[in-house]
Amino acid sequence: MSSITVRLPDGSARELPPGSTSLDLASSIGRRLAEDAIAAVVDGQETDLTAQLNDGSEVSIITADSDRGRHVLRHSTAHVLAQAVTRLFPGATFSVGPAIEDGFYYDFDLPDGRTFTEDDLARIEEEMQVIVAADQPFTRSEMSAEEALELFSDQPYKCEIIRRVMAAGGDQIDAGEVSSADQISAYRNTDEFVDMCVGPHVPSTGRLGHFRLQRISGAYWRGTEAGPMLQRVYGTAWHSKKALAEHLHRLEEAAKRDHRRLAVDLDLLSFPSELGGGLAVWHPKGAIVRRLMEDYSRQRHADGGYQFVYTPHVTNGRLFETSGHLDYYADGMYPPMEMDNGTYYLKPMNCPMHCLVYGSRQRSYRELPLRLFELGNVYRYERAGTLHGLLRIRGFTQDDSHIFCTEDQLADEVASLLDFVLSVLRAFGFDEFRFNLSTKDPDKYVGSDEVWERATEALRDALDRHGLDYGVKEGDAAFYGPKIDIDVRDAIGRSWQLSTIQADFNNPERFDLEYVGADNARHRPIMLHRALFGSVERFFGVLLEHYAGAFPTWLAPLQVRVLPVSSDHEGYAESVRAAIEARGLRVDAIGADDALGKRIRSSKLEKIPYVLVVGDDDVANGTVGVNPRGGEVERDVALDEFLRRVSSEVAESSRAAMTA
Repeated sequence: MSSITVRLPDGSARELPPGSTSLDLASSIGRRLAEDAIAAVVDGQETDLTAQLNDGSEVSIITADSDRGRHVLRHSTAHVLAQAVTRLFPGATFSVGPAIEDGFYYDFDLPDGRTFTEDDLARIEEEMQVIVAADQPFTRSEMSAEEALELFSDQPYKCEIIRRVMAAGGDQIDAGEVSSADQISAYRNTDEFVDMCVGPHVPSTGRLGHFRLQRISGAYWRGTEAGPMLQRVYGTAWHSKKALAEHLHRLEEAAKRDHRRLAVDLDLLSFPSELGGGLAVWHPKGAIVRRLMEDYSRQRHADGGYQFVYTPHVTNGRLFETSGHLDYYADGMYPPMEMDNGTYYLKPMNCPMHCLVYGSRQRSYRELPLRLFELGNVYRYERAGTLHGLLRIRGFTQDDSHIFCTEDQLADEVASLLDFVLSVLRAFGFDEFRFNLSTKDPDKYVGSDEVWERATEALRDALDRHGLDYGVKEGDAAFYGPKIDIDVRDAIGRSWQLSTIQADFNNPERFDLEYVGADNARHRPIMLHRALFGSVERFFGVLLEHYAGAFPTWLAPLQVRVLPVSSDHEGYAESVRAAIEARGLRVDAIGADDALGKRIRSSKLEKIPYVLVVGDDDVANGTVGVNPRGGEVERDVALDEFLRRVSSEVAESSRAAMTA
């Protein structure tokens, strides 16, 4: 054969000499592409640039600045981390080291019970740079399981992975390490270091270098407390110095915005140890914001034709047997409570109880769509290591709706829900969205394939009718139906998954729900699960970080503070406070016990939208000094003018929120 022909993503073809690699292909296209290339996709499989191409292959080049490229960079950097640790800590063993979102980690077991220190991170990072500077090639080899056991005989965690795959007798990927028991691949940097891995990797360590080690944590081997405790080193890696610097800056901003710290600093809520992990108490200021959020939700649902329901926090376990939660969700539920008349559970979901509301009497097609709404408290057991303030919590409140409709109404109802979701998210200051359609997990679902296909197509149709771009998350749906997830982007560019719409043909079947159609026959309704905030607690935490604690005036727990210059002005300050309160605004006044500068600084730290300072001229003229958050100070503003401005601002914001 004098040449081979490969096809490119744009449909064009290119001829190459036999034995050519993906790197040769990139070089034939252009010098810049060859410099940027770090791996390739050949016939749908990611490969190293050095792998030979076959005649007729479909090939795309992976560059360092793509999502796939960054994944390869990060996994390759994890190998360099393991190599540096084994250099610096002789006798160290290593388990798994995958790429993760924005970074990578590797788990280690150090000899003699030694633990990493923060100073060790700097030493390890320096050694990694030495390895990068050496520009060591990543060389792939393949072997049988028996050969791999011999090669990794001094690495017990690698051997355990190999033996487990051998015992399974089939294909298995373990943290990107093993593809099958018959063909185990490994990558060697030098004779000094070899690691078991599926790959691909960058051509050589010299293609790396823009990384930072970040922190150390404990991690149980295999994720179970029965296994040994290992030490996990986290890092981040990027394709350029600039991208790394931007990411580190985002992390600094995120640390400043951490809702757990802001909640304490602003006296919004707390997580008392006396309650146990993952449970919060809301302080008066935080409760004001929460009440505003919940009141907003209630009003929007009332205006949208929803009917309000209330359901208990605990129920007989038979309910969750019917719904399927005990078969598919038991690990996320609190342990059962044995009572004299049965087994009871704290509810992890509101949907089974809403099914009972629907099924409490005969329904007619004229009642559909029937939209039920509840701010319902639910309880889910999260492992202690996964808890994260309000973002991962054990007790929370869902703005939960379940809509029962006919199949003919389904697409229109989902389309209407998409409008509702976006209007709510915009009302709270989000304007960048990403949509994902989650499909059936083939190993974890109830109902027939036909039902799932119909439900999935209904969601897809609603997204298409809206002209929305969306991704597809294969196998990520709940066990009872496909779903649409809506992610928002916050003020510093982070993505948060908040709202969800789920189609469910299965719960109506399991609860034997019916309606009488126009033909006087009995029919099965379709059920839609829908949460706009997701949970009040999580949404609050995201809002707190989005605004860095500086809530917009309509949502701020305290909207105005009045500060008298001295004790002589306290009477006037109190009259100003009373006038503002009479307008329905949230206001307080702080006496002149401390110096004015100290009180102003304290008020700024509390992120109050407006701080008013009143002195002699204000008392004489009925004015105030206005110190707005983030704005220029104004003197001698007539009190009536200030009241008009702020009242108008709050009214317009509230009106816009209700009609977003």
